[in-house]
Formats: sequence, structure tokens, C-alpha cells
Amino acid sequence: CKFDQGFFHPNIYPSGTVCLSILNEDEGWRPSITVKQILLGIQELLDNPNPNSPAQSDAYMMFTSNLALYKKEVRKQSLRYPPPT
Repeated sequence: CKFDQGFFHPNIYPSGTVCLSILNEDEGWRPSITVKQILLGIQELLDNPNPNSPAQSDAYMMFTSNLALYKKEVRKQSLRYPPPT
């Protein structure tokens, strides 16, 4: 799974790649994992960042040191991705 380059989130690499154990062959990937489980895992990660697995320093630092500012930045970013109509 990949987001736009520069997507602001502690667990998304600057390249847009998601840092999630079930997507990593060496950590948690199993052939029995369903697409639904992957999508739910990504959704959970977006809602609840994992500070123990940072992939992006700016977002991680803001998330861990100034949660209010982090949430403000996330809200600002969400305006670039409106829901489909």
C-alpha cells in the first residue's frame, strides 16, 4: 500500500509506503491474511499511529511532543483528500 509522497503520518515513509508489520514479509505477513484484514490494519494505523514504529521523523516528533499541533496538521492534510461524491 502506498500513499502520496510526503503524506504526513508517523507510520508512513516519506516515499508514501506504509510501515505496517502485516505488510512486511519479515515481520508479520502470512498468505492467510485477507485484503479486508490489510485494509482494516491500515485504517487502524491511520486512526491510531504506532509511536513504536516511526517511519517519518517530522510526523513522529510532532505526534509524540505536541499532539494538538499534530491533529491540526492532520486536519489540514485531510482537506487535500475530500471524500468521493
